[in-house]
Amino acid sequence: MDSEAKTSSVSNSGGGEGSLDRLLPSVSTGLSPRKRTTSQCKSEPPLLRTSKRTIYTAGRPPWYNEHGTQSKEAFVIGLCGGSASGKTTVARKIIEALDVPWVVLLSMDSFYKVLSPEQQAMAASNDYNFDHPDAFDFDLLTHTLRKLKQGKSVKIPVYDFTTHGRQKDWKTVYGASVIIFEGIMSFADKELLQLLDMKIFVDTDSDIRLVRRLRRDITERGRDIEGVIKQYNKFVKPAFEQYIEPTMRLADIVVPRGGGNMVAIDLIVQHVHSQLEERELSVRAALASAHQAQPLPQTLSVLESTPQVRGMHTIIRNKETSRDEFIFYSKRLMRLLIERALSFLPSQVHIVQTPQGEDYEGKTFHGKRITGVSILRAGETMEPALRAVCKDVRIGKILIQTNQDTGEPELHYLRLPKDISEDHVILMDCTVSTGAAAMMAVRVLLDHDVQEDKILLVSLLMAEMGVHSVAYAFPQVKIITTAVDKKVNDLFHIIPGIGNFGDRYFGTDAPPDWSDEDMDEPSY
Repeated sequence: MDSEAKTSSVSNSGGGEGSLDRLLPSVSTGLSPRKRTTSQCKSEPPLLRTSKRTIYTAGRPPWYNEHGTQSKEAFVIGLCGGSASGKTTVARKIIEALDVPWVVLLSMDSFYKVLSPEQQAMAASNDYNFDHPDAFDFDLLTHTLRKLKQGKSVKIPVYDFTTHGRQKDWKTVYGASVIIFEGIMSFADKELLQLLDMKIFVDTDSDIRLVRRLRRDITERGRDIEGVIKQYNKFVKPAFEQYIEPTMRLADIVVPRGGGNMVAIDLIVQHVHSQLEERELSVRAALASAHQAQPLPQTLSVLESTPQVRGMHTIIRNKETSRDEFIFYSKRLMRLLIERALSFLPSQVHIVQTPQGEDYEGKTFHGKRITGVSILRAGETMEPALRAVCKDVRIGKILIQTNQDTGEPELHYLRLPKDISEDHVILMDCTVSTGAAAMMAVRVLLDHDVQEDKILLVSLLMAEMGVHSVAYAFPQVKIITTAVDKKVNDLFHIIPGIGNFGDRYFGTDAPPDWSDEDMDEPSY
């Protein structure tokens, strides 16, 4: 999930009664330009900050069940109120008090319509009504909020208030446990209201709102006081009375005085915490008892156990093997494994002419792109093998770790290439025991609209439990490995297993009571 996603968008069409059928309540006029706020994602507190990325100590717990399907939606808070009422301040106070990761702040300003040349001219002369419901793209807004609530990855427009149009590059937002949606028309649309789990109205005295607008527009936008007051009387005040104030009756909570009302904010936070606790899931426990003692699935492909493959397993499984030899023979197996995985990609006939002038009927990849995604940290060791056989392959990364209190996998970080939904994806992890991390990684790819039948999970070693878990939840995912061990012990170690792959490969030491789930590489 992006640690910060700024967005915006604008437009208005004036009147059009037919377009207002879905609005609550009935409306008839409009409003004025207002200071934009930006949509943001926040995850606190940080574990590591660099110039390019932030990795958080608190991860996102499972949002799906053992069947791989989403079983809980993000909790959506709708914040409504007049212009300059302090909605964004209230939103930030709620985020700070919640102190939970994976909170998204989504601004309605991101969903203004794009203005036509005529409307742009009106906006330049302060005669365009930005506060009329027709100024907002409610279809795009509801579609985006619904997908985000369902746990999907979404793209949010970035609105340029100078050109009154959307920028070419949109921001990607993903992984919300809590969504705070704020805007002057947050309660004005029937479909939008159905997506809100809690509705909050920020009620601020009109004189205070006017003073805030005067200060903002004069100091930040260089406008004169007469122009600001004229806009307020012509657009802002009538719009509040006709479109915004009547929706106060729809609110679950009314917050007087905005961000300064900490009593109201504390009550809101307590309710959200209770809702999040009710939605907690236990996936690993379900995996440990489900789908076992069944035949291995047809979607599983195990590398033929030739004397050469068997010999390499003998070396890397031996606890006395040196680190250098462990790395050397692991890399050999990885190369064979990746080559095997590539044979399952779709192909088509392709005829070429040889230097002798003869036709040769061959094969070529039948797809748009191949992308590799490694589950950090052990899965990252398989990237060189993929790059060696796939020229210019794109690489993504997912970090999943176990919560030591709950025992559940948690998503901490992901970086996926753009437009991955169109690709065939090779998902890489070195060992898979219960399948909890692999399932989470597959679910992340599906949430980014990757087709299930275009995902190939490759692993050096898997336990039967992990194979069954992934295959049952995602029956179209192809699973490729070099060996399958039958057992997993109480610590979720594969038996007989290979030890902690990441520690043996990178030369790090595991604690005496190590388990696969405790280490950087999620070998679940």
